[in-house]
Amino acid sequence: MPRRNDLRHILVIGSGPIVIGQACEFDYSGTQACRVLRSEGLRVSLVNSNPATIMTDPEFADATYVEPITAEFVEKVIASEQAKGTPIDAVLATLGGQTALNTAVALHEGGILEKYGVELIGADFEAIQRGEDRQKFKDIVAKVGGESARSKVCYTMDEVRETVDELGFPVVVRPSFTMGGLGSGMAYNDEDLDRIAGGGLAASPTANVLIEESILGWKEYELELMRDGRDNVVIVCSIENVDPMGVHTGDSVTVAPAMTLTDREYQKMRDLGIAILREVGVDTGGCNIQFAVDPRDGRLIVIEMNPRVSRSSALASKATGFPIAKIAAKLAIGYTLDEIVNDITKETPASFEPTLDYVVVKAPRFAFEKFPGADPTLTTTMKSVGEAMSLGRNFSEALGKVLRSLETKATGFWTQPDGRWTEVAEILADLRVPTEGRLYQVERALRLGASIEEVAEASGIDPWFVAEIAGLVELRSDIAQAPVLDESLLRFAKYNGLSDRQISVLRPELAGEDGVRELRHRLGIRPVYKTVDTCAAEFEAKTPYHYSSYELDPAAESEVAPQPDREKVLILGSGPNRIGQGIEFDYSCVHAAQTLSQAGYETVMVNCNPETVSTDYDTADRLYFEPLTFEDVLEVYHSESESGRVAGVIVQLGGQTPLGLAQRLTDAGVPVVGTSAAAIDLAEDRGEFGHVLVEAGLPAPKYGTATTFEQARDIAAGIGYPVLVRPSYVLGGRGMEIVYDEASLEGYISRATELSPAHPVLVDRFLEDAIEIDVDALCDGDEVYLGGVMEHIEEAGIHSGDSACALPPITLGRSDIEQVRRSTAALARGIGVRGLLNVQYALKDDVLYVLEANPRASRTVPFVSKATGVQLAKAAARVMLGATIAELRKEGMLPAEGDGGHAPIDAPVAVKEAVLPFFRFRRPDGSGIDSLLSPEMKSTGEVMGIDADFGTAFAKSQSAAYGSLPTEGTVFVSIANRDKRAMVFPVKRLHDLGFRILATEGTAEMLRRNGIPCERVRKHSDVDPANTNPGPSIVDQIKDGEIDIVFNTPYGNSGPRVDGYEIRTAAVGANIPCITTVQGAAAAVQGIEATINGGIGVRSLQELHAVLRG
Repeated sequence: MPRRNDLRHILVIGSGPIVIGQACEFDYSGTQACRVLRSEGLRVSLVNSNPATIMTDPEFADATYVEPITAEFVEKVIASEQAKGTPIDAVLATLGGQTALNTAVALHEGGILEKYGVELIGADFEAIQRGEDRQKFKDIVAKVGGESARSKVCYTMDEVRETVDELGFPVVVRPSFTMGGLGSGMAYNDEDLDRIAGGGLAASPTANVLIEESILGWKEYELELMRDGRDNVVIVCSIENVDPMGVHTGDSVTVAPAMTLTDREYQKMRDLGIAILREVGVDTGGCNIQFAVDPRDGRLIVIEMNPRVSRSSALASKATGFPIAKIAAKLAIGYTLDEIVNDITKETPASFEPTLDYVVVKAPRFAFEKFPGADPTLTTTMKSVGEAMSLGRNFSEALGKVLRSLETKATGFWTQPDGRWTEVAEILADLRVPTEGRLYQVERALRLGASIEEVAEASGIDPWFVAEIAGLVELRSDIAQAPVLDESLLRFAKYNGLSDRQISVLRPELAGEDGVRELRHRLGIRPVYKTVDTCAAEFEAKTPYHYSSYELDPAAESEVAPQPDREKVLILGSGPNRIGQGIEFDYSCVHAAQTLSQAGYETVMVNCNPETVSTDYDTADRLYFEPLTFEDVLEVYHSESESGRVAGVIVQLGGQTPLGLAQRLTDAGVPVVGTSAAAIDLAEDRGEFGHVLVEAGLPAPKYGTATTFEQARDIAAGIGYPVLVRPSYVLGGRGMEIVYDEASLEGYISRATELSPAHPVLVDRFLEDAIEIDVDALCDGDEVYLGGVMEHIEEAGIHSGDSACALPPITLGRSDIEQVRRSTAALARGIGVRGLLNVQYALKDDVLYVLEANPRASRTVPFVSKATGVQLAKAAARVMLGATIAELRKEGMLPAEGDGGHAPIDAPVAVKEAVLPFFRFRRPDGSGIDSLLSPEMKSTGEVMGIDADFGTAFAKSQSAAYGSLPTEGTVFVSIANRDKRAMVFPVKRLHDLGFRILATEGTAEMLRRNGIPCERVRKHSDVDPANTNPGPSIVDQIKDGEIDIVFNTPYGNSGPRVDGYEIRTAAVGANIPCITTVQGAAAAVQGIEATINGGIGVRSLQELHAVLRG
């Protein structure tokens, strides 16, 4: 069946910012789709608000719109393309996650698709409704002979309570049309029910929730399926959740293929899945169906389906090598599975189901440490911020690799102290409540003497998995007690996934990890590299996608076939997403692979994140799906260097993870290209960096380094409070705080020294009311190119990753930018940078202070590249391998003259806004966590708004991140004393625009004195026992939907904080804008004004970049 000839122009809807439940797997799928559609000669337009994505690079679509993903803005895109004479024929929304799917539904229901004659492909409106609407899906399951959990769809709290009376507690609450389990939860009593179901009704776009009988403790499975227009169906992959029902699948360790299913159970699941897929009507594309099995009697029920490419689709793609998104795009335009060739074998069609001769394990990465007070219990609401994946020849090997891929303090069993457990009963009790470290709890319980059956019963984890970990406990004992660690035992340990570090803990006489490695090499024990081929070696793989394995047979050989005539470059990726190190770093790694391949190098990518474009099998010339540890990287380097010359390893682009390996790799004789390990250390070491600043004549805030509280106290007394304190060598502001007094400092030091015991704590003067400036620059060892100069909207003291910023800067003069240019050039040369450099400055009283300099790719590189039209990471990769800035100007990779500090007068303004996950986390008592911004980064992703002026660009950024700013209604204002003068103008402007102003007593008095009419409202803490009817507090009014936007700046450590916390958490719960800085409030007012004035249009990046090029 040839592709449809009536389709000429496809609009692909992306997934927007990285949020919990919807991460960079949709960049991977969207990039594949855009590439495929264009290769078929179709015009492709794309709308996505996330600048850190590869899919928004201008070469992947004919028209790339970095705009909010809302029905309003997508209609503007459709209208814009029609006005150009290139009308859109169809919308493909099944590759952009829940955001794209919900937008497609809104386009249909709003009559927009019909108005412009546009159809939905991949899954039509009816299929989306049948798959996403809980009641309709339940009816379909029953129709095809399947069983669902007993449940009822409810639209009001009264209906919810009636249903619970029938089902009994506990119950599961699941909203419709949400992702990552948003708004879902397990209710054990009436209080839980009111909180979770009330929130679920608010979270669901259709305002309904499914109340479902509890199936806690059942085993959970997933099937990934694809169907074409001729009703051919393939099962791409089966996935088993190690954690039982009750833990969101995104927070569970998962395994592919499923390990504990009987053949009869699998065939029943397969038949049901295919029948559901057909009945739902996903005619062309992929979907994911989740099942639960009662371990007591084998009862099988269907939980839910995603009629789109999902997080599990990305995992299944990387696990099998089967490119689900690419094939889904081809199916959507009319091809059938038997007409599509398998990219990996180049022989078999896509209708051949993948076969695995290895085991894949995925593990989630959490960030509870970023949200003090948040409940770490794992529930049906997803809380992980990233994931790692590993491949091995057996489960134990894959498990060991994935645990060290997560880059937490514990890099596998026994690598950290055992914790507080000394009694079996105590640890078994803790195992009943799932938390992020539960596999470590399982291992510890077994080591304390618990039986496999006891651990399985307490945890709900299948006995097969518990027995596998019990085997590792037995192996631990063998290694520790063996008189000599001989070749046979060491090889068996490696075969079971133990790292050199783990073994060194058990054999202290080997003097650490290095000693184990030397022994291993002396005995000839090295990994071999296997190939992911989709067919268990039945056909030869043409695509180089590899994983390591330690074979018991010493004669086993690797399956890697390099090209010895090309010089090789290893690019180290960034590992699992986490707060502070996300998709932005993967973007730079992908760009390096692309440009160095074009320059004639053989590019070798090493990474372990299944969500990313960098781990697509055709991004680099060769891919190793491996942990980013020193041991694993060194073995990859050794394997590659045996078959040809390796020019070097790039550590500068993947964030702090590869950067942290630079010195050890250098010491091991591995060439690190670009900025040297010594230069990296120079920038990180505050004392050494201070010498660079002195030599360059650059001012920095007064600072000191301390290893004890007494030292820190003396430094702070000399500098003067407030001070900024932080550990050294961290990313994302981990452990960074502003402290206002000695008591707060003492408390911080006791915590911070635990964070980074090998490095001192830094104590800096905190520059209040300073403008923070972010600079991305490129240096070839001599010449410096400014990529972009960004002005933060929030003042210094808010982490740069959480602050909105504008490019070009909106208040800096030319003299300020020239000062930035001179300072950046002096720093680059003083440090010895060859490649990228990010510098953060604070401008206060016309003095430009250097805050920090990082000789690596920063998280703003993609934003700068999209805003300026210059692909900085590509240029940096070339510079690291020896090219000069002058040469890149001649080639056209960099502008022939000028740089990012010379923005033309008509340059569009781009605004980057952070996306924060506060609504995902709750305290153990069910209350929300504080949304206050601080020096510690908390955002998971970012969006970009771009337009001719700042106000419009800011309004777009807010619409993309949090929903449109209100253009009418009620604003609540509660301001710290230090901010009251600065807040007068923004509040006055809102009043002039017609907003009703509410304020607490002190703020209301100040506003009235300045001629701004406002109404006083009661604080949450203002309770007069004599007044029996005090009226609603501001928190009550926010919860009741009477407030449209909140301005609330904090009082600092010395003032009252309870009211501020209650106000901010209520605003997060009500999903209304809550602005916590004066600068943010001023920007919001400009955005509101721009929206009221109307006429906000859309322009593609291709058009905007043409303006910049003149």
